[in-house]
Amino acid sequence: MAAHFPLKLIDSRMLANDVRHLVFQRSDGEALNYIPGQFLQIHFEVNGAPSKRSYSLANPPEIDETVNNVEIAVSYVKGGAATALLSELEIGGEITASGPYGRFCLMDADKNTRYLLIGTGTGITPYRAMLPKLAELMQSRNVQVAVIQGARTQAELLYGDEFQTFAALHANFRYYACTSREAAGGYVGDRAGHVQSVFAELNLDGAADIAYLCGNPNMVDESFTQLKEAGFPVPSVRREKYISSK
Repeated sequence: MAAHFPLKLIDSRMLANDVRHLVFQRSDGEALNYIPGQFLQIHFEVNGAPSKRSYSLANPPEIDETVNNVEIAVSYVKGGAATALLSELEIGGEITASGPYGRFCLMDADKNTRYLLIGTGTGITPYRAMLPKLAELMQSRNVQVAVIQGARTQAELLYGDEFQTFAALHANFRYYACTSREAAGGYVGDRAGHVQSVFAELNLDGAADIAYLCGNPNMVDESFTQLKEAGFPVPSVRREKYISSK
């Protein structure tokens, strides 16, 4: 069993009406060593019984380990126990966590020429954590990167401004912002529709691309099917589903 450690809330902001970005530091003074794409678990009790929720780390590991912030994005679920805990947590408040966990990461052995990073909702957070590593790979291997983000409206495109700014700084990086319930507008790579609607213009290449899928289970399943039909071998499609639970 992974050791538990305390996290103290030091900052927060709303990313959308029902999504809060939380910034923690370990109050035990230890560093959290992790790989971008991994997640941690928040532990709490519900009616005296132990419970937990998983959240992807939304920031890259700090270069300065004396800072070592731990950032997550939390979607609020009506009536959810984790929502009650994290929505009411005030600056200075503490929670208990464990981790890191998971293998939804960029692999050192990858030989691909392009990454397709596809996410909806808070499933976009692992890609935000990967940005510095992606910058290194674009420099060292001349790899191409496309982030395809899906949301219902422009206001729900979490971290959209950050991806847009990153795209402006890196010629090998493309950002597509897809809105399913609102016309395109506001970002250079805007598209009206679901993330899968972008596939036709990407010149998909199962031999050269590696795709990551993170977020809504229906999106993950539908995209996985389309990518397989486009010739992607199963190991070249890496998946992580986000399932809302109370």
